[in-house]
Amino acid sequence: MNHTKRNIFLVDDEPGVLKVIEQTLRPLDCNVTCFDNAADCLEQIRLDGCDMLITDVRMPDMDGIELTTRAKQANPNLSVLVITGYADIPMAIRAIKTGATDFIEKPLKRDTFLQAVGSVLEKAGEIDPLVGQTLTKTEERILELIIAGKGNKEIAFMLHRSVRTVEWHRNRIMRKLNVDNIVDLIKTSVGAPAGR
Repeated sequence: MNHTKRNIFLVDDEPGVLKVIEQTLRPLDCNVTCFDNAADCLEQIRLDGCDMLITDVRMPDMDGIELTTRAKQANPNLSVLVITGYADIPMAIRAIKTGATDFIEKPLKRDTFLQAVGSVLEKAGEIDPLVGQTLTKTEERILELIIAGKGNKEIAFMLHRSVRTVEWHRNRIMRKLNVDNIVDLIKTSVGAPAGR
């Protein structure tokens, strides 16, 4: 079977953990590159890029959340899976807000972990042609109204459009921003720099 192997970058400051996770990932038939510090990994992401980043949260010098932020600046489409042994809700929210695709707790359960990684890689492989395209003026206006809490009918009435037209635009907005639900849409929009 001739296919390009996916490249996964793995970051943890504990060599033993790196070894175990690398072995766990073998069934996925990916190239796994291990880093024991975030700075080296970030440099490699900027130079070569990768399909997926798996990072621990608690690390000296640069933690996984800062690494996620910087890695996403270098490659906005990068999928990131954050691992932590100190999982708490605020940290999970911070990781997701900085652009992590998923969040998983240590100790890692092999099957759950492989399923999470496989799912993230699968999603990363399904790049929609609309992803990253600029929103039209109409889409920008509809997005503002969605964020303001307006429903499709209300938006349709305000913009003198049919509900179906608003739904069509809404679908395109979500595809362009690469989100599949309203919560992620709001997070992405609110997290994005305002065009003032």
